[in-house]
Amino acid sequence: MSFKSWSSYMQFSYSVRNKSRYVLDADGQSFLQGIKDTCESRVEVIKPNSEMWRAQIGHDCIPITQDDVHVDDILVPYSEKRMRPLPDSASEGRANPKGIPCLYVASEKETAMSEVRPWLGSILSVAKFTNYKELRVIDFSKNHEENLPFYFAEPDEGKIIKAVWTNIDKAFSEPVTNSDQKSDYAPTQIIAELVRSLGYDGIAFRSSLGQGHNLALFDLDSVFFKGSSLFRVNNIQFSFGSSDDERYI
Repeated sequence: MSFKSWSSYMQFSYSVRNKSRYVLDADGQSFLQGIKDTCESRVEVIKPNSEMWRAQIGHDCIPITQDDVHVDDILVPYSEKRMRPLPDSASEGRANPKGIPCLYVASEKETAMSEVRPWLGSILSVAKFTNYKELRVIDFSKNHEENLPFYFAEPDEGKIIKAVWTNIDKAFSEPVTNSDQKSDYAPTQIIAELVRSLGYDGIAFRSSLGQGHNLALFDLDSVFFKGSSLFRVNNIQFSFGSSDDERYI
């Protein structure tokens, strides 16, 4: 059996957040082996010359002077260097620990802008990237729309696999905030590192803030900078709904 239980991800998540993170116990190793055994059905190929987007809040300024007197500033988007992660001081993310960078991009321009959580009236630098060769990624979005499963007894193997992957998909798309404990990132970071070790170019997961997909690419040079533009946030919309998940009361 690929996974021991339909709740294997939840057990793994709790263990690496609260018990042992760098030396996995037998159950943790078995869980990762289950991902190895079942992830091939999740492979997606990004064709060459696909468009990908990355946004940052802010911009650069070019000063305008007249007779050596500063008159005004021209707003311009950030340069390519600023639009890429720093190779030696990467911040923590869903798919990478601090200090080990990966490039987060989105399949849609609007999704990339939403992901940086801009405020009304803010100005964003938005860069377009493309790939010259095909990229093979593991898709963590297939079960994103499914309800979180719950079983009183272990179901058959097919339902176990689906339940585990549904929980993983939900974990990757969960919104990230600056107040999150860094240990909350550990489960998805370990899974992403496993995917990297298997030779894939990155992972894809659904955005909780837009219609498109997010991509975390392991090789910072796997895509090429095509240019950038400035955008101003003119409108922000929120939609609210009750949570009917029995784990939230």
